[in-house]
Amino acid sequence: MDIRNFYQQHIDDLSSNIKNRRNRSKAFILGEIISFAAVFACVFLYTTSMNGWMVTGLIAIAFAIYLYIRQADNRNNNTIIKLSQLLSAHEHEMSYLDGNYDCFNNGQRFIQPQHRFAFDLDVFGKNSLFNRYCRTATTGGAKYLADALALNKYSEEKPSVTDINLRSEAIKELSVMTDWRMTFISLGQEGEVDTEKIQHAINDIRFVMVPRFARDRFAAFLAISSLIGFLCSVIFSILQMIDAIIPVWWGIIQFFVVYILCNRTIGEISKAVNSLHTQLRTYIALIRMIATCKAKAQLNIQAAEELAEALPSFGQMENLLEALDRRGNILGMFFTNVFALSDFFTIRKFRRWQDSYIEKTDSWLNTVSRVDALVSMATMRFNHPEANDANIIDDDKVFFKATQIAHPFLGSKAVTNDFSITNRNFYIITGANMAGKSTFLRTLGVNYILAMNGMPVFAQNLTMSIFALFTSMRTSDDLTHGISYFNAELLRLQQLLENIHEDEPCLIILDEILKGTNSVDKLNGSKMFLESVKNLNVTGIIATHDLELSKMATNYPEQFHNFCFEIELGTEVTYSYKIAPGVALNQNATFLLKQLLKSSGKF
Repeated sequence: MDIRNFYQQHIDDLSSNIKNRRNRSKAFILGEIISFAAVFACVFLYTTSMNGWMVTGLIAIAFAIYLYIRQADNRNNNTIIKLSQLLSAHEHEMSYLDGNYDCFNNGQRFIQPQHRFAFDLDVFGKNSLFNRYCRTATTGGAKYLADALALNKYSEEKPSVTDINLRSEAIKELSVMTDWRMTFISLGQEGEVDTEKIQHAINDIRFVMVPRFARDRFAAFLAISSLIGFLCSVIFSILQMIDAIIPVWWGIIQFFVVYILCNRTIGEISKAVNSLHTQLRTYIALIRMIATCKAKAQLNIQAAEELAEALPSFGQMENLLEALDRRGNILGMFFTNVFALSDFFTIRKFRRWQDSYIEKTDSWLNTVSRVDALVSMATMRFNHPEANDANIIDDDKVFFKATQIAHPFLGSKAVTNDFSITNRNFYIITGANMAGKSTFLRTLGVNYILAMNGMPVFAQNLTMSIFALFTSMRTSDDLTHGISYFNAELLRLQQLLENIHEDEPCLIILDEILKGTNSVDKLNGSKMFLESVKNLNVTGIIATHDLELSKMATNYPEQFHNFCFEIELGTEVTYSYKIAPGVALNQNATFLLKQLLKSSGKF
C-alpha cells in the first residue's frame, strides 16, 4: 500500500463529502425558513378563516415539516463536524509524511534530563520519538505512551517476552483497522480529553455524602405517591372536580420540600462533576468505540470486554450531567421538581451509580489510556511498512543482533549497518567528527525502545533479549546549582553505577567518557572506569575520539573489541557511515579547519 496515496485519497473523499453536506445545509436552512413561514401563514389563515379544523391541520403539518427539516439539519451539521475532524486527522498524517510534526504533542512536559536514557535518545521534545508517534486523544493516553517509551514501568516490573508479544499482536491488529483507528484519532482533534480532570472529578464524587432519606425505599414510595397525587389533583382541577388552588399549593409545597431537602447535596454533586461537561461526551465516544470494537487480539478483546461494562456507567453519568444542566435554568428547576421531583430522583440515581460503579472507574480510565497509546503505536506501524517485527528471546544475558539497522528519524537517507552485541563484552567505537558514531549509538537505543514496546523496528532483522539500558551522551552543566560539566559527568556515572544490578543484565551506551577534563586525565579515567565495570553484569558500547582507548582490546581481547566509522580524505571528506571492525585511521578536524581558514580569504 502506498501510504501517501492512501491519506491523499481519503483527504479528497472527505473534502468532497464535506462540500456536498455544506451545500445540503444551505438547502436545509432554506427549507426551515419556508416551512416556518408556512406555519405563520397558516396561523394567519386560522385567524381569518371559518374552516378552523382544516387550517389547524395545515399548521400541524407545516410545523412537523419544520421540525423534521431542523432535525435533519442538525444531523447533517453533526456529520460535518465529525467529517471535518476526520479530515484534520488525515491531513496531520500527510504532514507527518512531509516531516512536519508541529501538529502533534511533543511531550515537552515529559522531559527528564536525569532519565536512564530518554534525554540522550531524543524520546521527548520537538521532533522527538514521542512527537513523531503520539496521536493520543486523551492526556491519560499521552502519559501512558510516555511511560511506555521511557520504559518507566520497567523499574517496577520487568516485562516478559509474552507481555511484549501480546502488545505487538494488539498493535498489529489496530494498524490494519484503518477506518476505526483514524476515527478514534479524530475524536481528539479539537483537543485532548483531560483524563486527570475526569479522575479528579470521580475522586470528588466518591466522597459526596448522600442523605439517608434519599436511599430509603419508604421515602421513594412517598415521593411517587406525592407525584401521583399532584398529577391527579391537576386532572381533577381541569375537570373542575376540585378547586384549582389545590394543585397550585400542592406543587409549591412539593417544590420547596424537595428544594430544602436536596439542594445542598445537588450542589455538592454539581461542584464535583462541573469540570466534566466538556470532556465527557468525547470520552464516552472513545469508550463506545473500544467497547464495540470487533477485535481478535487478546489485549484488544480484554479492553473491549472491560469497557462494555463501563458504557452504562458513563451513560448514567452523562444523564446526570444533563439533569444538572436542566436544573441550571430556574424555571426548568421549578417545573422539573414540581412535576417530576427531579432533584430527589437525581440524588437516588447518583447513589446507585456510586454503589455500582465508583470502585471500577480507575481501572476503566487506565484501560482507555492504554488503548489510546496502542492506537498511536499502531499508527506508527501503519505509516512505516518498511519496519519489521523484532524477535524477543527469553535470556538472562544481553543479546542484540541486528541486520541492516537504521535510525528511524533518517527515513530514506538512512545508511544501514549490521551489528551484534554479546553479553559482558565492550565495543570501543572510534571515528572522525560527523562520521556517524553518535547517530549509530542512538540507532541501537531507539530500536531497543521500539522493540521493548512491541513496535516494529527499523532493521531487516533484530533479535534481542530483555535487558536494562543506561546511556550517557548529553551531559550538561548546571550553573544554577553550581554543578560544573565535569561534576555533571561524574554524577551521571554515579547514577549509572547505581542502576547496575548483578541479577539483571544491563547495556550501557556512552558517548565520550569524561569529556570535561584534559586528554591524559580523560584517558586514564576512562580506562579505570571500564576496567572496573567489566567485572559487573554489564555490556557496553563506548564512542570515543581517543584512539588510545582502543588499546583496551589488546589488554582484554576476550571482552573488548574495536569498531570504527572511517572516512576518506581527498579534495573533500567522504563519509560512508558504515561501521567496520578496527580503529579509525583518518580524522577530519584539521582538514576541515584548513578549508575553513582558506575559504575565509584572510590567511
